[in-house]
Amino acid sequence: MAENADLLALLAEMKKSMEKGQEEMRKGQEEMKNQIQSHVESKFGEIKDHVNSCIEKIEEDVQSVKREIGEVKGEVERKIEEVEDKVQGKIAEVEDKVQGKIEEVKEKVQVKIGDLEKRLIELEDRPINFPANPDLTYSRPTVKSLTFDGQTSWTVFKTQFDVVSSANGWNNRVNLWPLSEDQRRKFFREYLLIS
Repeated sequence: MAENADLLALLAEMKKSMEKGQEEMRKGQEEMKNQIQSHVESKFGEIKDHVNSCIEKIEEDVQSVKREIGEVKGEVERKIEEVEDKVQGKIAEVEDKVQGKIEEVKEKVQVKIGDLEKRLIELEDRPINFPANPDLTYSRPTVKSLTFDGQTSWTVFKTQFDVVSSANGWNNRVNLWPLSEDQRRKFFREYLLIS
């Protein structure tokens, strides 16, 4: 029994020693766990700070790029407006020149028409005097002159009138006499347009 008591005492001592070792192991594991956790937290904080720093840098870069884009956009819009203004100015200048030329030509045409109408009136008022030369005088049959009634096609009338005037030996001045005053004006305008 004494042996049993020694054995029990030895077992109790071994048990205490094992419990003490387990306690030390647990403390060591706890300490190691705390160190690892502290190290991880430290590294995590560093990484987090680095990431935040990178994010701030990226945000600054983005803002800088946005500012530059805004500046470039403003410059481009300004240049476009400049070009549009220049183009509008040139268009207005050309339109003014064209309008001026049109007015100038209109005035010249009106003056020419007025001159021609005056000349026509003068020709109507002037008697036709051909010197009679007995050597050149011969009797030619005359064809009855036509009158323009406004109903006949102008091209047809002009062709018929040219044939009659040729057959009668009329020159351009004489050609105008068979027409009435209104018809002469219309003929003259139409003749100018066709010729």
